[in-house]
Formats: sequence, C-alpha cells, structure tokens
Amino acid sequence: MAAAAAARGCERVWRRAWRRGAAGALPAPARAVACNARGGAAPAGESGLASWVPVVGLEIHAQISSNSKLFSGSQVQFAAPPNSLVSFFDASLPGTLPVLNRRCVEAAVMTGLALNCSINKKSLFDRKHYFYADLPAGYQITQQRVPIAVNGSLSYSLCIDNKMSQMVTKTVRIKQIQLEQDSGKSLHDDARSQTLVDLNRAGVGLMEVVMEPDMCCGEEAAAAVRELQLILQTLGSSQAVMAEGQLRVDANVSVHHPGEPYGVRTEVKNINSVRFLAKAVDYEIQRQIEELENGGTILNETRAFDSKLGCTIPMRDKEGKQDYRFMPEPNLAPLILYDAKSLPVNMNHQQVVNIDWIRERLPDLPSVKRAKLVELYGILPEHSFTLLNEDGLAEYFENVVKQTQMKPKKVIGWILNDLLSYLKQHALPVKDSPVSSFLLADLLNLLERREISSSAAKQVLGELWKGEGKTPLEIVKEKKLELIQDQKELEQVCQEVIDRQEDEVMAIKAGNQKVLNRLIGLVQRATRGRSNPVLVKQILEKKLSK
Repeated sequence: MAAAAAARGCERVWRRAWRRGAAGALPAPARAVACNARGGAAPAGESGLASWVPVVGLEIHAQISSNSKLFSGSQVQFAAPPNSLVSFFDASLPGTLPVLNRRCVEAAVMTGLALNCSINKKSLFDRKHYFYADLPAGYQITQQRVPIAVNGSLSYSLCIDNKMSQMVTKTVRIKQIQLEQDSGKSLHDDARSQTLVDLNRAGVGLMEVVMEPDMCCGEEAAAAVRELQLILQTLGSSQAVMAEGQLRVDANVSVHHPGEPYGVRTEVKNINSVRFLAKAVDYEIQRQIEELENGGTILNETRAFDSKLGCTIPMRDKEGKQDYRFMPEPNLAPLILYDAKSLPVNMNHQQVVNIDWIRERLPDLPSVKRAKLVELYGILPEHSFTLLNEDGLAEYFENVVKQTQMKPKKVIGWILNDLLSYLKQHALPVKDSPVSSFLLADLLNLLERREISSSAAKQVLGELWKGEGKTPLEIVKEKKLELIQDQKELEQVCQEVIDRQEDEVMAIKAGNQKVLNRLIGLVQRATRGRSNPVLVKQILEKKLSK
C-alpha cells in the first residue's frame, strides 16, 4: 500500500512539472516527494510516448573527523590561513612517504558496520592519476580495487505528498566505502585572471560512499543523504557539515523507457546542500526528458548545479573515457584488519584494528533512537524525525521531560511548535538557545500547576528568549501574568463580555456553539491571558444557559 501510494506521488509530481514546462522553457525544478524504491515512472510530454523512468545514483565524499590528515601529521582545521597546514608529504616533496592514520581506518570501519557492509579484512591502496593544480603529486591515493567495506545498505524514510504523518521507508544499496585523500582547493580570481591554490585540504582523509542507482528523484536522494549525514554525526566518524565542505555529493542521473536499458548518464558534481541536491536531481531529470522528447541526445558529461539560476550547467564532457592509470600504491602495504577469531594471541591490541571491538561500541543509530523516543515517551513517529533532524534537539527534549511534571506528549508540542520556531527565526542551533532546558521545564511546571495560562506561558517564553537572566516565575510576577484565582472577578469579566457581544450571544442561543470560542478569546484578551480557558468556558456556558 505504501509503495503504491509513493509511486502515485512521484507520478503526480512529474506530471505537474511537465505541464509547467509545456510552454517551451525548462520548468522550475519539481520536488518529487515520493517515488517507488527502484525507479518511478515520469510521464512523457504531449507527444504521447511511453513514460520515462528516472535513475539516480550517488557518490558521497565525507571528510573523516580526525585531528590529522590521512597520511601525514598535518592538522585538520576549517578556515585556517591558506597553506598554513601543509606538511612536506602534503606538498609532495621528493622522498616523503605516507603513514596511515589509524583513526581514519577506525572511522571507515565504524561507518561500514553502521551501513550493514561487509568489512574486508584485507584492503589495498591504489594511485589514481590525473592532473589538477591543487593535486601536487599528480595522483590521488584511493582504494579502487579492494575497498575497506562493500555490499551494504541504507534505509531512509520520506513523506508521501509532503505529509509527515504518511511516511514510507526505502532502502538504497551501498556498493562500497573507500578511504582516499582529498585534494587541495583552487580559488579562482576572475578579476585578475588568476587561480590561487590552497593546500590546507590536500591529504585530508575522506570516506567515499558509493550508492547504487536505486533512487528515482531528488527527494529520495536528499532523504538518503540526510539519513547518512545523521548516521555519520551519531558515530562521530564525520562532522558532515555540508556548509564547510565536509560532505559533498556527486549525483549520477539518467532516464530511460520502461523495459529498456539505462540511458546515458550525466554527473552533477560537488553539491553541498541537501536542498540543492533535491533541486539539482529533479532539474536534471526534467532536462533530460525534455531533451529526448525533442529528438535530442544526452551527452555523457559532468555538470554543475547553479543554485542562483536553479539549473545544471555543463562543465566538461566524458565521452572520451579518462584513463586514470590505476596502479597499486607502492609505498603502502595492504591494510590488514582483524576480528575476534583472527586476532593472534600475542598481538598487541594497540597496534591493530579489531572489527568486533568497534562493532561492540557502536552507538544507537538514528533509526534506533527514533524507535526509543516513540516507545519511551509516546510521541508520534513523525515527531521523532524532527527531534533527530535538529542537532541536539532530542537531548534537549529529554532533559525537559526529566525536569517537568508535564506529560511528554504536551512537552513535544512546546518544543516543536514554539521553541523550534524561535530557533529557526533567529537561525540558531539548539546549543545556542537562550532558553535552556531547565528554564523551559520551569515554565512548563508553572503551566502544569495552573499558575499561569497557556497564552501567558507563551508571553513568558518570549521574555525568556531575550536572555536577561530572569526566571519564569520572576517574569510572571513582574508582568502580573498569574491566573486570576478569584472566581467572582472572573465571573464579572465574563458578564461584561456577554453584555458587549449581543450578536454572538444570540447566535449561541440559536445553537451555534462555535461562537462560544470567540467569547472565550475576548475574555482572555480582557484578562491579558490570566484566565483559565476551561473555567471561562464553564462560566460562560452557565451564564448563557439562563
């Protein structure tokens, strides 16, 4: 049922996209919110030809979270002064030799295990030859023949028709994970017609995660990358901050008719945002469909996504297959890993990487954390996704729950609807929130003890956000936001509202009970949020029944 609904969702998206583009120009990128797991059919244009099947595969480069580079002792630091973190080996000076970083190996093994991969106990390093100004050696050390991990899978979830309450789980196969060096960075100065080279990044350890072409639209690709990003951050194997280039995505896209071989693919390089990935893939699918519908051909080329224009642009063609002249890396021995069974008795444990030792210490992955949040606190599954998607929000939620008397189902509303709204409005991460979990719990306790109303609590939250160091109780007393405890005073306010709203009173007595909510709101306004809505409703109903 879910897969069928997902396939229908994908088809609707592509049909809308085609209609928008029927006038001639390429359509704006369509956000395909759901597609079937192994390729969804996109409708053809007005020509009535058979539908198209988009195919998407990803290659993801994740920068390993390590203090030093993959084969040298140079420090790894974002935004350091240019060429300030370059060793002799990074600059490829003659006579320098690589020394493998143990931390990078352990991070790759950990990632492979989390992605259900088979870990190769023996993997090999290769030289991949190509020339760039920011690649001093003229080759990259990688793992082409025998990578460190193979044959894994990644499960991810996405919404059907943009409804968080309707989610479908899909799986993409992981072909391999390989260790390799990053290149330096070329900085192009068009004004002076020159290119500057910064080698700080040269030699930084990368994990390349190669996904099989099991996806069919931008939303699937984006969901898979977001789940991978959460896994890497949970493991600590990569910080995976896309804005800092720690997670870069290459998308391979093609289209074909059902039952026919895959079409010619294009590669969209170096996408550094999940949102841009979805747009780039959907645009490229639509571009290829329109090109083929108009009798054109698809070139096997590398393209880039221009986020300002919202389209992909050609970089270089790949028709003549580049010869990378792969060869074994002569300066590195095969990488040998052990498990509990193969570990020699007299071997020093500090000098080897033990796969089983790493497996035993894997933390709970995001999918497990979500299930635990739902089970422990009774929240909705879609709420668990939001908690995990925002860094530190799940921990914040749990800390509030521990310190308040309010039920978790109510707490989640305050965090997702109110706190998260403030955070997004001010573009702040959870860790920089001026409202700590302790302060929010203190505020919710006042609300739960019925010392303040819900509207008053929202006012207090707004004051807490100013970060003036006041407690919720101090703000309540200062602003005189305590609930009115005197029933006679409350009855008097209710009567005054009834006397001023003759039309509403007549409508209620005629049977329109929905108008009662307006009177409750007017009482709340008259008391500046200091009245209990439940009590106000009882008083109004009693007075109007006479």
